[in-house]
Amino acid sequence: MRRRARWAALGCLVAALIAASGCTASAPRPAPSSQAPTVGPSRSAPGDSWWRAESATGVLTSGLAAPWSVVPLEDGGALISQRGDGTVLELTPGDDLRTVGTVSGVVSGGESGLHGLALLTTGAEPMLYAYFGTADDNRVVRMPLIGQSGSFELGEADAVLDGIPRASTHDGGRLAFGPDGYLYVTTGDAQHGDAAQDADDLGGKILRITPEGDPAPGNPWDTLVWSMGHRNVQGIAWTADGTMWASEFGQNTWDELNRIEPGGNYGWPVVEGIAGRAGFVDPVVQWATSDASPSGIAASGGTVFVAGLRGERLWQVDTRAGDVVGDPVAAFAAEFGRLRDVVAVPDGSLWVLTNNTDGRGSPRPDDDLLLRVPLVPAS
Repeated sequence: MRRRARWAALGCLVAALIAASGCTASAPRPAPSSQAPTVGPSRSAPGDSWWRAESATGVLTSGLAAPWSVVPLEDGGALISQRGDGTVLELTPGDDLRTVGTVSGVVSGGESGLHGLALLTTGAEPMLYAYFGTADDNRVVRMPLIGQSGSFELGEADAVLDGIPRASTHDGGRLAFGPDGYLYVTTGDAQHGDAAQDADDLGGKILRITPEGDPAPGNPWDTLVWSMGHRNVQGIAWTADGTMWASEFGQNTWDELNRIEPGGNYGWPVVEGIAGRAGFVDPVVQWATSDASPSGIAASGGTVFVAGLRGERLWQVDTRAGDVVGDPVAAFAAEFGRLRDVVAVPDGSLWVLTNNTDGRGSPRPDDDLLLRVPLVPAS
């Protein structure tokens, strides 16, 4: 399980983003459907240029077991969570994959287990935050990241936030520190849709908290809640203009990309997709659930990249000044199977995490993979 500079089978992937690749994968998969996504109304004029995925792709590591989240490190390495066994792995700059530690208390089952990771490096020592399911709830803990690259260990866990509803599905789980320095936590409705419309319930929300777990200053209701009316958010990111975006799993009809506004109500379970209903914020893009099932998202410049599980593709959405410009473009359709996470890294590329070993995919011998995807200016 070491990094490889190039994988020959990847050399002829995605000759152009809107054309099919000339390659055939070693284990062909049926092509996902290609129903055109629906774009919501734009609010202002185009601005920034945007980015697209380059055709050449490298494999950073392989042999991962149900990976869920990847956190790039300043030295060029990464931390990776594995949902089923609760382990945190380190991919070192020297290309080794090693175990950092196991998060205590993780109870996996269904879609629950160890989910998102986020790293805070502004304090006296680096702190790794983790979102995971226990026997009774979902919670967020933080652990000192002890040692140096190639020998990191996890210190004792300190609970930051508990009591988030847990179920076999709809557990949310993404963590990210925003540009404002506060921790954003996505939760699912835990199969109780009405929780998403209950301002006092932590289910079906995006939370905004201090590193210690308190409500962040400026939250719209002076509680932990930043936005509500969500079914199952598993991706959050900020474009260069500071706009916050979130991916959302729909039920049977529409998956969503939402522009997140503090205090916004995104409608679940009353509405799904673009409804034009007073009191609810419509998504800026909606996809058929067969085309997306979106999990992690990333942003580079004015582009939002959306990792699709069931859709088995990477959606690229051109946003400028907080709006969607043109139609979303799909890359890697059916090339790698299910895509769980995507992150932007400082060298101008994306890292994309596949998720074929989670019990719902069709794993190939090397799965799961962490891929490197270079970006180039699109305009």
